[in-house]
Amino acid sequence: MKVLMLIPALGNVYGGPSKCIIELAEAIGSKGLEVDIVTTNANGNVNLDVPLNIWIQEQHYRIQYFHYLNFIDYKFTWSLTQWLFQHVQDYDLVHTNAIFSYPILPAAWACQFHQVPYIMTPHGMLEPWALAYKAWKKNFYFSLIEKPALQNASGVQMLASTEFQRVQELGINAPLLLIPNGIHTHDFEKLPSAEIFYSQFPETRNKTLILFLGRIDPKKGLDLLAPAFAQARNLFPNSHLIVAGQDNIGYLPQVKEYFSNTSCLEAVTFTGMLTGETKYSALAAANIFVVPSYSEGFSMSVLEGMASALPCVITTGCNFPEAEAAGAASIVDINASKIADALIAYLQNLKQAQETGIRARQLVFQNYTWEKIADKTIINYQRIVRKKSQKAYSLLR
Repeated sequence: MKVLMLIPALGNVYGGPSKCIIELAEAIGSKGLEVDIVTTNANGNVNLDVPLNIWIQEQHYRIQYFHYLNFIDYKFTWSLTQWLFQHVQDYDLVHTNAIFSYPILPAAWACQFHQVPYIMTPHGMLEPWALAYKAWKKNFYFSLIEKPALQNASGVQMLASTEFQRVQELGINAPLLLIPNGIHTHDFEKLPSAEIFYSQFPETRNKTLILFLGRIDPKKGLDLLAPAFAQARNLFPNSHLIVAGQDNIGYLPQVKEYFSNTSCLEAVTFTGMLTGETKYSALAAANIFVVPSYSEGFSMSVLEGMASALPCVITTGCNFPEAEAAGAASIVDINASKIADALIAYLQNLKQAQETGIRARQLVFQNYTWEKIADKTIINYQRIVRKKSQKAYSLLR
């Protein structure tokens, strides 16, 4: 089977979706499918330094980048549009990722024109908070343009069971597929020494570390984390917060003001984006992991924290009720006081918190690895392609 995956951008500044597309492509490509990825060279304010309009061969997939023009975040690309209409018929199935970004639409239109089945994955962008954020530019666009593309899809992938339920309420009649994100177990079986992180950020040494790992963005709930951490630190003055993530939109000064206003800025280390060994060392150094988000599709950050055997405090906006059912995380309402209560509960009994972290690791390793996610994805790909073939055969009879 030959599969085309499309995402508007793969730059690191765009966070989890960029990472999970590459890892899914690797996983399904390693199982024998031919996988191509097309995208733009967008990477926030600075474009990726990559060759354009030629295939780049990776171990289990190929990737091709196209030039784009940015217009209120929609990433218009005429060259990719032309390429899609010329080449989607070369594939058995097309899998698009994201919505509210222009490249998704010509992919859907080209698939409809050439009668190629396609799956759309919104990556949490149909969640209530996401739809309400910048609603002035989303409501009309969704109703007139985006929703018809979703309605005509052979499947719409939901990353979480809660997202599955909410999307049904939007009146999208396409088949809904529940396939979450995953992690590679080999990344978490043996984390590097915490000393690597301490040496770069010595103020964190000998502290009880609470780690936030994600983009510096309004939806991530850092305005809630500031008063929550302040409450926890009043009771546990040795606690220290690590905010590890990249600021793509100039939001960091506002975030620092949140912590300054709650008189705990001196106990917060802003590391910027962490990658590779340093990121895994930060996970090894941390005692508690926190994700105070207003809205997530299915957070890669949460999976990474849990796979690192960390006790996690996550909000209901993270869409992971399965973690609570397994006793593998503390899931709280999207509220600063509730986040504070959960942090304090872990800090009061770190040994018991570690037991929660062990259950978290077991849950992720058993159910949320790319090996398992790839198998489930391929089964759905095969079903959709087989359904198209059966339909074509019945028309010929």
